[in-house]
Amino acid sequence: MRLAALLFLATLSGIAWAQAYPSRPVRVVVPYPAGSTPDIIGRTLAERLQKALGQPFVVENRSGAGGNIGAEMVAKSGDPHVLLIGGNGPVAINKHLYTGLTFDPDKDLVPISLLASAPQMLVVGPATGIEDFKGFLARARANPGRMSYASVGSGSASHLTMELLKSDARVFLVHIPYRGFPAAVSDMLAGNIHAMFAIAPAVLPHVRAGKMKALAVTGLKRSELAADIPNVGELGMPQLESLAWNGLLAPAGTPAEVVSRLAAESVAALRHPQAREALARLGFDVVASTPAEFARWIRAESEKWAGVIRASGAKAD
Repeated sequence: MRLAALLFLATLSGIAWAQAYPSRPVRVVVPYPAGSTPDIIGRTLAERLQKALGQPFVVENRSGAGGNIGAEMVAKSGDPHVLLIGGNGPVAINKHLYTGLTFDPDKDLVPISLLASAPQMLVVGPATGIEDFKGFLARARANPGRMSYASVGSGSASHLTMELLKSDARVFLVHIPYRGFPAAVSDMLAGNIHAMFAIAPAVLPHVRAGKMKALAVTGLKRSELAADIPNVGELGMPQLESLAWNGLLAPAGTPAEVVSRLAAESVAALRHPQAREALARLGFDVVASTPAEFARWIRAESEKWAGVIRASGAKAD
């Protein structure tokens, strides 16, 4: 009876915690620069959570080290009022890529909801004269180490997708990591970078303006935003299927009832027609998963890209 009473009191305490949360402004940490896609997703979500939960949700950009700086800040905060918009790198991949990480995303972060995902687009600068995917591979094979590619940081989808292509197609390009797509795009437009994998909204305006050439999409179906660009399945490389994704996470120790409430509100927020349409215009599909579904997704992504890192020898630059 005493045990039952304790469990009952613990349940009441958890419910009270969830009902009282948030009791003060919530910091939503985005480990990439302002204007990046994770930033846009984070601000879209924060705006709706603020309306739903009655406290300010303030986005903070803490970029650097492939997303590790912002992720570590949340992981070590121990505060449910500090949340993370986390993506491929800091949540699932960097633990296989970096040595000496001072946090463990599996132990120090709690998945709340996988928010949205999108395929990437392989683009090259027009000065390269490359017209299609076959021509890209031919140029890279003829010029090993003389072509460069940009990414939004070591461990990102833009990094490891190219590393997978390099390994499978037996080509060598030099990796140039950036802190976000805006800087990488600027350097490509200036002719300083030859190629990169990027989410469609980061490069599509430049493709349409003739300032970049799109060669492939990393989905197994064509993108609605660029239906004329072949996908990797059509090009004979279905193993290059790769999604850029972002989700919401909290520091370990966050009460389960708070995680459940945040997950429910996040699902409602992103499934709202206005939010769904806004992200669709950016090339993202709304996922809005449960915490358990997000946890399974992270495990699968971690296992997949750990294998790519081992096979390709990719390292954090």
